[in-house]
Amino acid sequence: MTKKFLFFTSFIVIVLFFIVFIIYREGSFSKQVLRLEILGPDSANIGEEIEYTVKYKNNGKFVLEKPKLTFDFPENSITDDKKNKIVKDFDDIYPGEENFIKIKVRLNGKEGDLKSARAYLSYTPKNLSARLESDTTFITKIKEVPITLNFDISTKAEKGKDFEYSLNYFSNVDLSLENLSIKIIPANGFQIQDSSPHSLDNIEWKLKTLNKSEGGRIIINGKINSDAPDKMNFFAQLGMWQDSNFIVIKEASVEIETTQSMLFISQQINGSSSYVASPGETLNYKIFFRNIGSSAFENLFMIVNLSGDAFDMSTIRSNSGQVQQSGNMIVWDSKEIDQLKKLNVQQEASVEFSVKIKNDWMPVNSNLEDMTISNQVNISQITKKFTIKVNSGLVVSQTATLNSDNKYLNPTANKETFYMISWNIINYSGDVKNVKIRAVLPENVKLTGKIFPTTEFSNFSFDSNSREVVWSAGNILSNTGVNGDPIGISFEISLTPLSSQVGSVALLAGQAIIEGENQFTGTNSTSKTSGIDTTLNGAVSGIVQ
Repeated sequence: MTKKFLFFTSFIVIVLFFIVFIIYREGSFSKQVLRLEILGPDSANIGEEIEYTVKYKNNGKFVLEKPKLTFDFPENSITDDKKNKIVKDFDDIYPGEENFIKIKVRLNGKEGDLKSARAYLSYTPKNLSARLESDTTFITKIKEVPITLNFDISTKAEKGKDFEYSLNYFSNVDLSLENLSIKIIPANGFQIQDSSPHSLDNIEWKLKTLNKSEGGRIIINGKINSDAPDKMNFFAQLGMWQDSNFIVIKEASVEIETTQSMLFISQQINGSSSYVASPGETLNYKIFFRNIGSSAFENLFMIVNLSGDAFDMSTIRSNSGQVQQSGNMIVWDSKEIDQLKKLNVQQEASVEFSVKIKNDWMPVNSNLEDMTISNQVNISQITKKFTIKVNSGLVVSQTATLNSDNKYLNPTANKETFYMISWNIINYSGDVKNVKIRAVLPENVKLTGKIFPTTEFSNFSFDSNSREVVWSAGNILSNTGVNGDPIGISFEISLTPLSSQVGSVALLAGQAIIEGENQFTGTNSTSKTSGIDTTLNGAVSGIVQ
């Protein structure tokens, strides 16, 4: 009995020792014998094709059998087969052996996003039963998103009034972008009533495939509520749908101020609400005032004061008002004017007068006061000042040059010729905010994507449907460019003349229109210049061959 017991005990000890040895041997195998790493760019643009190199090396003494590599693409990557990973089986990896594979992909996301690629390599060391795995990661930062998304919107608005703005988008990505949408987050206090193009929910607008140097515009019409906050925030996102997920690529936001006015005052000069005067002409003013409050106005008293060196104050005339030339004003009294006795809710009334601009008027210098005329309207303690320019203000020049690498001076039918179009801004009068320049390109003219200075790319857009190019120049200070050094932008185009244009000149761009919000007058400044064709303002003949 004792011998059997001793034999059985010894057997158990030997088996346990063997098991412990196997566990120790397999557990002592270090995963570090397989070196795995990913090499790639530290930063990349959205849509740019990049290449990862996955390297591996067996630093141990065992053969690594049945190795399998799994490579997870960075989240939301753009791949040809729309897969989010690659799985690849390798031959056995012998001691000292090293190798690599290369993987290409395009990143997707917002500027500044960190995109992580991850690799796993599983294997079984020879003579071991355990399946081991090594892994590594590599992070790439999205440094630039060459897509424009910006609001074309007034920075001030009145509560209770209709309001319109646009959202421009433009792509310079070297890739056709599909499944795009723009989402406009509802602004507190603003109700969207209509849009172009139309949206089913007034939140999301689906876009067509967007190729390089293409863009578009969404026009929003709505109304600002009477109880809207004094500051309103408008916010939009451009993104791509992938597997039912909306991947944000670009964001834009803007803040506007809203004002409350119980009496809405407006005016027209010679039938226009935005008029530029000229020396020697007569200005016929019509001032409108509407009660937009909740109760009637009674016994209104109205005064209009004129100011500006360009006025000939001796020519002030009014059939219903009392002209006081010494004070450069016209007065309307409710005792004499029926429409001022009582103004009910939503009722509108008007008064008229005329005055002439001096025949020989010339501005003394480029100061705002010397190049504008103003009239201030005072009704029931509500004041509104209107200022217009007299043949001066914000000016744009449009020129074009033939690229030096073109073979011929004159364009040839059905062959591309490259030109550089330049816009330069001169601002004679007052600081101007939200300055934009627009021009329409002919159908046979294309953008190449080259924009100088490159820092202005995010402010440049193109609507492929209307063919309109827009540069948002931002805020332009008074006297910019008056004594040289105007602010400007240049962009390259390619012209492919039609056979029907042989023997004539070809248009490169339509008239350039500049507009902005004059911060001193509170009105819009605008002017335009003629279009440019292949004669390059007479520098060459420009005749299509």
